[in-house]
Amino acid sequence: MDRQGNDVAMTKSELIQHIADMNPHLYHRDVERIVTTIFDEISEALSRGDRVELRGFGAFSVKRREARVGRNPRTGTAVHVSEKHVPFFKTGKQLRERLNNR
Repeated sequence: MDRQGNDVAMTKSELIQHIADMNPHLYHRDVERIVTTIFDEISEALSRGDRVELRGFGAFSVKRREARVGRNPRTGTAVHVSEKHVPFFKTGKQLRERLNNR
């Protein structure tokens, strides 16, 4: 959300364009390759079960959710939900402080 309370999201292509605009000496295709490589490396590390820490920004990790019995909200019947691994992001101190305007 922006300061007026509107939902704002930056897509990957907008991120690439923003970085390319800030660095006119770099070709757009090179910026795209760099961003894609960073995202791919983070994804690969998480799929191996590794933790990725970007100092001052935050840390990506994988959390395990146990198998459980859930409920179908429409019928109320019991449904088996299998074990899952989900990505998790914990913000770093500098990012938290910047978000809270300290």
